[in-house]
Amino acid sequence: MPRRITPLTDTKVRTIKPAEKPQKLFDGGGLFLLVTPTGGKLWRLKYRFGVSRSCYPLAHTPKHLWPRPGRSVTRQAH
Repeated sequence: MPRRITPLTDTKVRTIKPAEKPQKLFDGGGLFLLVTPTGGKLWRLKYRFGVSRSCYPLAHTPKHLWPRPGRSVTRQAH
């Protein structure tokens, strides 16, 4: 029976710290977040076609696009 994976939350994604080796944080269904030692966060999709396995890069989340607390409050004030 497959192991149940809890989906990643926005808080977990924003607060994850880089380690010495790349980290894979799985979200379920083959989707995972790859955190590089330099702090980069890359979304990847792990899939299998026949007997070959591969990863498809989906998105790179630069630091300046991460949601910040209070951003929506600031927009409403202006």
